[in-house]
This record gives sequence, structure tokens and C-alpha cells, in this order.
Amino acid sequence: MSISETEARKVAQLARIAVADEALPALASELSHMLQFMAQLSEVDVEGVEPMTGVEKMRLKRREDVVTDGNMAEAVLKNAPDAREGFFAVPKVVE
Repeated sequence: MSISETEARKVAQLARIAVADEALPALASELSHMLQFMAQLSEVDVEGVEPMTGVEKMRLKRREDVVTDGNMAEAVLKNAPDAREGFFAVPKVVE
């Protein structure tokens, strides 16, 4: 599939990229090469190949999911501009 300069101009406009008129032939050529490569990839037989997110099968290290309070309420509230009774105090929003 070949991309014309008119189509390249339209793609640039949709992508909100300023392309000078003298650069349109090069852009059209690059887009055509990309489409040819995609067509070439679609010819590859992938029957029986599982989708993967990486080339190496590995599991991430996991930690036990335990709920804690952090034991640092005083340290956190030191950063608050206004703290009262162990909580952040904020201005009233709803009347």
C-alpha cells in the first residue's frame, strides 16, 4: 500500500504536526514503508504461539498483603498545614 502526499498531509493534520510542503514526500515514503512492514508482519504464522508481555517467563516478587496503620501518624501530620485530633483539617466545601 502506498501513501500519497495528500494522505500524508491529512495524517500530519490529524496528529497536529506541522509539516512543510517540501517534507511531505519523505513523510509519505516513511508512512508507506511502515505500512509495508505491517503487511509483512501479518504474513507471519503465529498459530499456537501464546501472547506474551516479555521474552522471559518470570513472576514478580510478591509480599504478603497485610493491612497496617503505618505507625507514623504523628510524622505524617507534621506536614499538614492544619491537623486536629489526629486528622487533617480541611475547609468546609459543602454547605
